[in-house]
Amino acid sequence: MQPDSGATREGHLPVHGYRFYWRSFGAPGPKGTAIVLHGGPGASHDYLVPFADLTARGYRVILYDQLGCGRSERARDEGEYRVDRDVEDLDEFRRAMGVDRFHLLGSSYGGMLAIAYALAHPEPLISLVSVSGLASVPLAQREMDRLRRELPPPFPSVLDRYEARGEFRHPEYLAAVDLFYRRHLCRLSPWPPEIVRTLELADGPKYRVMNGPNEFTISGTIRDYDVTDRLGEIRTPTLVTAGRYDEVTSVVARSIQNGIPGAEYAEFAQSSHVAFWEERPAYFERVGAFLDRHPDDARAR
Repeated sequence: MQPDSGATREGHLPVHGYRFYWRSFGAPGPKGTAIVLHGGPGASHDYLVPFADLTARGYRVILYDQLGCGRSERARDEGEYRVDRDVEDLDEFRRAMGVDRFHLLGSSYGGMLAIAYALAHPEPLISLVSVSGLASVPLAQREMDRLRRELPPPFPSVLDRYEARGEFRHPEYLAAVDLFYRRHLCRLSPWPPEIVRTLELADGPKYRVMNGPNEFTISGTIRDYDVTDRLGEIRTPTLVTAGRYDEVTSVVARSIQNGIPGAEYAEFAQSSHVAFWEERPAYFERVGAFLDRHPDDARAR
């Protein structure tokens, strides 16, 4: 399926005193709206453009850059880079866009943010999709520690050596990081330019403050974040997706599925962290079918 590019729009709008950049694909219609959250924290919406494929099934798709990300404004105070702030920004953003009810999909940190939103503001949600997301940063960190130990020699020792020195920009260290990313972030070769752009934009203050120096070294303010014990509160129909080689492993994904009553799980055998690129047709067939099975009951009445 190909996205309906005839109704693509973009712009900025005010959210809690900042200008947020957004893009929308498709026109509002009976299927409703899907808002898709990017990861990082501190990345951008660019790598999520495949989600526009959902317009072929009749959904309007909205992407936006969170505070301090991409084409949106930077925070005046780095203390504003917090999960709870991103949650409230999302709620203000959807109101500013005129969206009352919506499907919420979140990739990586965006999946964590989507879960946090579902706990804080369940009323507007029709469905929830965790796209290689997480509910427990400590669990995700332990799993990524396991994956890095499974890299071929000498890469695990290279990572340990330069991290002990705090030399996160050393060429040998960056080479080891690149190997990890090509195994567990995106297995396509070459990488799509949208993924390259997102990674370039992620190298900024928000990523450093909240996450840390790279994907598998989470030393920022979210390092202890864990809402696993609250997943049972979520009653929104939920789909959890992951790749077989995902940096946010199936152990993490299954912990979300097991925690949310009735949640479904889909794993993509040829994918890592971006199955929506690596197995694009199969991915959107599965996600689209899930959304189709959970229409907006309020809209139908």
